[in-house]
Amino acid sequence: MFQPYELFVGLRYTRAKRRNHFISFISLVSILGIALGVTALITVTSVMNGFEKEMRERIIGASSHATVSGLGEPIQDWQTVADIAKSHEEVIGAAPYVEGQVMLVHAGRSTGALIRGVLPDQEPEVSELGESLEQTESLEVALQPGEFGMLLGADLASYLGAIAGDRIMVITPEASVTPMGFVPRIKRFTVTGVFRFGMFQFDRNLAVMHASDSAKLLKLEDGFSGVRLKLQDTGRAPVVARELRKELGFDYFVSDWTQQNANYFLAVKMEKTMMFIILSMIVAVAAFNIISTLVMLVQDKQADIAILRTQGASPMSILSIFVVQGTLIGVVGTVAGLAGGILLASNIDVVVPFIEQFTGPVLNPEVYYIDEMPSDLRQADVVKVGLMSFGLSLLATLYPAWRASKTDPAMALAYE
Repeated sequence: MFQPYELFVGLRYTRAKRRNHFISFISLVSILGIALGVTALITVTSVMNGFEKEMRERIIGASSHATVSGLGEPIQDWQTVADIAKSHEEVIGAAPYVEGQVMLVHAGRSTGALIRGVLPDQEPEVSELGESLEQTESLEVALQPGEFGMLLGADLASYLGAIAGDRIMVITPEASVTPMGFVPRIKRFTVTGVFRFGMFQFDRNLAVMHASDSAKLLKLEDGFSGVRLKLQDTGRAPVVARELRKELGFDYFVSDWTQQNANYFLAVKMEKTMMFIILSMIVAVAAFNIISTLVMLVQDKQADIAILRTQGASPMSILSIFVVQGTLIGVVGTVAGLAGGILLASNIDVVVPFIEQFTGPVLNPEVYYIDEMPSDLRQADVVKVGLMSFGLSLLATLYPAWRASKTDPAMALAYE
């Protein structure tokens, strides 16, 4: 017999054939329940992490890390603002932009859209627009000042039925005063290409043109709506934005990507927290099945407990024996669940397409902004889930083990 003997007896009880096979069945159900709960928890947490990471990357690639805008009026000298911003050690790029809401009309279809005017030679400093182009060679070719060319998001172009070379009618909300009364300003633009960021929010609602053309359309003269900034570390965007506000003064407003897209990330964070709590219930229910298993086992082993007590075993030793047995169930279930969760989360890109063959698309890009299931398995989440499962399993063993330690040898052996 190896020492400590409590561990030896606990493992011996686990391996030995029991007279009551129902106890073994409940133990198996507990192990499977813990394994299933841990697997589901790791997989869902990894998918939520991947969803958050994918959204962040696509939003940052299409928008900007931080934005400097004028308070109620356009910025005339954007270069000065850009120089002040770039003097900050964490700002690595700056480019001006013009933005406004318009109505696009083509082939009998109309839709609202956000237009963004950019300088083709400056835009690569702050976004990945040039790397997302289709049906055109480059930004410089597609957007020539005075040519009134326009790049459409892929989903926006699909909705309007527009391809490169088509003419799009652009209607601004501001009206012009004429002898005939108030008439909305209308200008025709030529589609010079399509871009695809892979995020429905931008691909469906954004149109890009040269800054000078958009400024004429929106009557900003030579002004800009603001300056977009690219930062060295996107995670420090709120801190950098606060520091730039102090440097630029009260004539400018500085926002960062976390403010501009706060609702998305708050929603993802809330969903992630709620899914963790809900799926933890599965692990908790399975773990507390251990209570039923050990309570019946204690009743089944009354004579054994009494004999051990008469031979000098202390109540703490009896408690340790049953804690070992209950903990072993929790450990086996947790390890199996961790292995299954890691395996499933690491191969989600294979599993989801297989399921989609029977159920159709799992993700609707109009709702979730992305069209594929991402996964980001993190070691910290695996450790947290494993510790939680083990902790619940250990907690579930305490009451039955305490009951076993309180067994009276005389009463237990009275009818043997």
